[in-house]
Amino acid sequence: MADQDNSTPAGGRHSDIKPISIVDEMKASYLDYAMSVIVSRALPDVRDGLKPVHRRILYSMNENGYEWNKPYRKSARVVGDVIGKYHPHGDSAIYEALVRMAQPFSLRLPLIDGQGNFGSVDGDPAAAMRYTECRLEKVAHKLLDDIDKDTVDFQDNYDNSETEPVVLPAKFPNLLVNGAGGIAVGMATNIPPHNLGEMIDAAIAIMENPGMTVQELLEIVPGPDFPTGAMILGRSGIRSAYETGRGSVVMRAKVEVEEVRKDRNALIVTEIPYQVNKSTMIEKIAELVREKRVEGISDIRDESDRSGMRVVIELKRDAVPDVVLNQLYRFSQLQTSFGCNMVALNGGKPEQMNLPDMLKAFVSFREEVVQRRTKFLLKKARDRAHILVGLGIAVANIDEVIHLIRTAPDPATARAELMERDWPAKDVEPLIKLIDDPRHMVLADGTYKLSEEQARAILDLRLQRLTALGRDEIADELNKIGGEIANFLEILRSRARIQEIVRNEMLEIKDEFATPRRTEIVDGGADLEDEDLIQREDMVVTVSHNGYIKRVPLATYRAQRRGGKGRSGMATKDEDFVTRLFVANTHTPVLFFSSRGICYKMKVWRLPLGGPTSRGKALVNMLPLQQGEWITSIMPLPENEDSWANLDVMFATVRGTVRRNKLSDFVQINRNGKIAMKLDEGDGIVGVDTCSEHDDVMLTTATGQCIRFPVNDVRVFAGRNSVGVRGIKLADGDSVISMQILHHLDASAEERAAFLKYSRALRGETEENGGGQDEELVDAGPLSQERYAEMSAAEQIILTISENGYGKRTSSFEYRVTGRGGKGITAMAVNDRNGNLIASFPVEDNDQIMLVTNGGQLIRCPVEGIRIAGRATQGVIVFKTAKDEKVVAVEGISEVDDEDGDENGQGDAEPIAGGPDDPDQGTIGEASDDQAPETDS
Repeated sequence: MADQDNSTPAGGRHSDIKPISIVDEMKASYLDYAMSVIVSRALPDVRDGLKPVHRRILYSMNENGYEWNKPYRKSARVVGDVIGKYHPHGDSAIYEALVRMAQPFSLRLPLIDGQGNFGSVDGDPAAAMRYTECRLEKVAHKLLDDIDKDTVDFQDNYDNSETEPVVLPAKFPNLLVNGAGGIAVGMATNIPPHNLGEMIDAAIAIMENPGMTVQELLEIVPGPDFPTGAMILGRSGIRSAYETGRGSVVMRAKVEVEEVRKDRNALIVTEIPYQVNKSTMIEKIAELVREKRVEGISDIRDESDRSGMRVVIELKRDAVPDVVLNQLYRFSQLQTSFGCNMVALNGGKPEQMNLPDMLKAFVSFREEVVQRRTKFLLKKARDRAHILVGLGIAVANIDEVIHLIRTAPDPATARAELMERDWPAKDVEPLIKLIDDPRHMVLADGTYKLSEEQARAILDLRLQRLTALGRDEIADELNKIGGEIANFLEILRSRARIQEIVRNEMLEIKDEFATPRRTEIVDGGADLEDEDLIQREDMVVTVSHNGYIKRVPLATYRAQRRGGKGRSGMATKDEDFVTRLFVANTHTPVLFFSSRGICYKMKVWRLPLGGPTSRGKALVNMLPLQQGEWITSIMPLPENEDSWANLDVMFATVRGTVRRNKLSDFVQINRNGKIAMKLDEGDGIVGVDTCSEHDDVMLTTATGQCIRFPVNDVRVFAGRNSVGVRGIKLADGDSVISMQILHHLDASAEERAAFLKYSRALRGETEENGGGQDEELVDAGPLSQERYAEMSAAEQIILTISENGYGKRTSSFEYRVTGRGGKGITAMAVNDRNGNLIASFPVEDNDQIMLVTNGGQLIRCPVEGIRIAGRATQGVIVFKTAKDEKVVAVEGISEVDDEDGDENGQGDAEPIAGGPDDPDQGTIGEASDDQAPETDS
């Protein structure tokens, strides 16, 4: 490496240039800069809670007399004074600091009283400093009181032309009351504001008991108290901040639900989190609505005025207010967090402090201020007493003093002779002892020498003070000062007296300036799921032919007798009608299977809420369906997810194929769905249901055939992208219309025949042949009571409904178990009168069913009114359909409490809520005269 060239530039002097390491210089310069920012700019002092710029503004305004009861002064003048005397920085930075101290939404206890535009919670900037005016708030004087009594240290300003206080003698814990925020170098601070009354109580408590724990302090100070009010969720973040100096406090806006007009609710925001820009918050909410991240909002407007904040978020008719509000809390600034980082200057050094540390530092500072103020007052009193002692000696020896002064050639000689002479002090000796000043000493011979200050005071003495009254006034004042001095000395000798003074001064401030808490602290987590806010309620979910879906509370529909005409269940538009209906709880997960074999998942409460005659919302707007894709099957899942591990999913298609998968394959489904089953062209999923290895599968076709086989006949497929295996062999033109999962029980043909015979006998029915040509001919064998009870527990009643409104109930033992893939047996006798089958599923005696036609008619009736008949019968009329009207959907409703019907399950014919007042739709009764009787096949 070449030698360094230490030559100097032309014309330079070698002594002016020193080679230094750039690493050392950068390190030193950076440290100097960092310490300057930390100590002199960004961090507040733990004692008065102020940064240098705020302290200089308040001190300058106090020095210039801009007091709370004096006229306002231009902000530009304040800023100019601060720049010229104390803070040689940009005027905008000083003005912004001044403005913030005047904003009631920024400081819990504003320190400056502003007149004019000082900004708003909408983020509007303050007017230029030449327009606004200001003065100190009354409470700000409590930070400046006694500053002229040597209570704090002073330092020279930037050009040594003025002095400024290092800290203000604050009488209340301003750092905790108003909080602070700042970014230094390598560190930052963010201290939340608190309630003045609570903080004073906490300071007094920790002064009386320095060993107080955070838990004990939390009983006095439950948490921050923000200027904008709102709410704090949970207490763990508060505890962490108070214990360690770091923690996150979750803030949530205060929102009320208000009915703005019929069937329309609105969310009314009256308080927002601290440091949230209201205007930006509203824009963000509008953006969330446009992006469909928050649904259910129809309008948002700001109705705030000088009387208070009011942001109106109007909801759509079917929106659930609590759910929309929870989404807003999750995605918008209606809920934010305040990250507490309680860093402050303590002894001139930055320190992470917890709540007890900050309170102890403030209390210690206040004790020091009171002590220094007392010493100052003691010195002032002693100085005055020193003069009064000299005057007292002069009055006691008035003749000699007058003679000395008259004979002196000049004042200097008179002063010198007064100081040289020994004056008799016997009369004033008690007063000298009273003031307890080392400067006042009576000599052993009972004489006293005057000091220069005393001699000057005697020469300046007015003749009127030589009267008897004047002499008494001197003695009285000296006695009074003596009492004050004794009190000051007692204070200085007793810490308890100092603490008593600190306590009383803080209590006076509390009585005058404390206000009620604004921020409410509520228990509970901040991350509530939308579902946690949804009340559990049974819902009737309907899907229309054109793909519209809705949910209606089950209680909206009332039961009718079999054979009733029904009532309007949906407003039909463009020949749309209901094709799928089921009842589920609001918390029930629902799987949607599409024509492409894709599975989607959604909870019932997320479906649009509507009335009986409303149309609902298009599924294409709720699910990411592709062009030409539609929903073919819907399966509600068990609400208890713990049971999913032991369950499988059985698929059945229109063409008779079946496939079995683990239910766990469909637990995690993202918004875009996942492949459920591979489908051939022209095929579709007709049924999906959960099952176990102890169940049977029964497939029913449109032409009245059915087949029942064990679930274990279908292996569990590992993948989802497969077509499955054959479940039933279909005739030409036939198709599967339903799949049911039945309980499996091994029973012989003789046992089944005996069970059916005994069951008919118990119902009081005559012996009838419920079989058809395909039924095996067996005789009923003996059946023990135990076996009968076992079979009775396993029996299920299968309800079968045809498109012309005919139906019947049949015992599951009528359907024998065979192998998978056969042609099956007769499920119901199908002819032109009753039409093709539309549904077949198990029901209980106390169940009810709902039937929907392609004309939009809906009836709800109990199944106990439908006769239990043989497997191959035609059934009875359940729903009187009009000409060219067909039943398109049937759904069972389990254990419904029918409050509107009589004890037999009958209901009146009044229109349901939201339905048309059409008497033709409400007429019910027994089957009409032209109803066909039940016949055997």
